Amino acid sequence: MNLFDLLVGPFVSYGFLTRALAGAMILAASAGPVGVFLMLRRMSLAGDAMAHAILPGAAVGFLIAGLQILPMTLGGFAAGLIVALLAGLVSRLTVQREDTSLAAFYLISLALGVMLVSLRGSSVDLMHVLFGSVLALNNDALVMIGAVSTISLATLAVIWRPLFAECLDPTFLRSVSKAGPVVHFLFLGLVVLNLVGGFQALGTLLAVGLMMLPAAAARFWVRSLEALCALAIGIGMASSYLGLLLSYYFSVPSGPAIILVAGGFYTLSLIFGTRGIVRTRMTSPRHRIA
Repeated sequence: MNLFDLLVGPFVSYGFLTRALAGAMILAASAGPVGVFLMLRRMSLAGDAMAHAILPGAAVGFLIAGLQILPMTLGGFAAGLIVALLAGLVSRLTVQREDTSLAAFYLISLALGVMLVSLRGSSVDLMHVLFGSVLALNNDALVMIGAVSTISLATLAVIWRPLFAECLDPTFLRSVSKAGPVVHFLFLGLVVLNLVGGFQALGTLLAVGLMMLPAAAARFWVRSLEALCALAIGIGMASSYLGLLLSYYFSVPSGPAIILVAGGFYTLSLIFGTRGIVRTRMTSPRHRIA
């Protein structure tokens, strides 16, 4: 077996692997930048909470139409938006912070979603919803993921400047513009949209992994926002490719393999990145000379 057969052969020989690779890479193209902004806004765990929040909506879609893409997608998107809006309203109308209200609503949503799936489905159906199946992506799923990526990137291009300003100083943005709340909720909508696209491939429990791990790994290498987003996309795509190769050759679940590879990139970046542990420890501190 030559190098081409080893690295490319599986994707040429099997259509389901080709669709899986295409879906994961398209998803990485939009999830990476969204994850970068989540990280800069110190909302990384909020992304995980919203990933669980889409479960009851997806479960309702499953109860109505089974494992069909459109009903589960629309249900998951609606549920995620409702939880995000409720958490935002609670933080603005009460003394409770948004992260606390998100945690409360995501726990309720997770329990409700698991219960709803269990009403009519089997443990296999529940595992499909929770962990997804990237190898089972069909053409309809690819179209849906492509639409999610296109909408996300176009929306980010429109709100890029105010979103960046809110990451740096939300108080300043509110003082000079009324766009702050609009940008905030638009961004939460993008997070939910990407999580809904991701749960078809990775399930509700792992969808946030392709969003946050590449962004966190990129933070150890570059500083500028544009470079962060580009590197996060590259790491996400590389994780998708290598994860699927590992899944094929070692017969392991594809979704967890992709996320574990992304975790490997994060660990290597943490240790060897230009802003990682080794470089930081080896660089001698510079002292000012009077």
